[in-house]
Amino acid sequence: ALAVAAISLFTYYTARVQNPITGETQHINITVDQEIALGLEAAPELAQQFGGLDPYRQAQNLVDSVGQRIVSQSPASRSDYEFEFHLLADNQTVNAFALPGGQVFITAALFDRMQNEDQLAGVLAHEVGHVIGRHSAEQIARQQLTEGLTGAAVIAAYDPENPSSAQRAQMAVLVGQLINMRYGREDE
Repeated sequence: ALAVAAISLFTYYTARVQNPITGETQHINITVDQEIALGLEAAPELAQQFGGLDPYRQAQNLVDSVGQRIVSQSPASRSDYEFEFHLLADNQTVNAFALPGGQVFITAALFDRMQNEDQLAGVLAHEVGHVIGRHSAEQIARQQLTEGLTGAAVIAAYDPENPSSAQRAQMAVLVGQLINMRYGREDE
């Protein structure tokens, strides 16, 4: 358990990079190219979870236009990310989000509530900020750290001769999940 915890801590704390856009030093253990690949790989499945892409071409064109203006007129233009903006057909879920690497999504339910381009720009800029802030990459590194530490706690807490030790091990996993949720909220 101590070895697993030590390796997890060492891996997390030695993976430090300087974000060229924000200037922030971050704990990230994947490259920008890996982020882009992750986002591109996950985008089709994620779009399907929200009913696919919205067929209304004029609305998609507006999302593209506003999104590309944000990128071109912000520090995002200096990043290595090739941003793509997607309008999802889901008219029930009010949401917008970004995958690692520049895939940005907004649901039709949220888009339909926008009263003007400025509101749309605010939502899309927020998501672009997550991408250039590399929040997904940070979250991946924190999740790997948490999984390593909770794995160590499970190993340390489990006693095959004491069935109640499994409950303590399960609590360690739940605490790890709560910690990761908190970090996601901080990025917001």
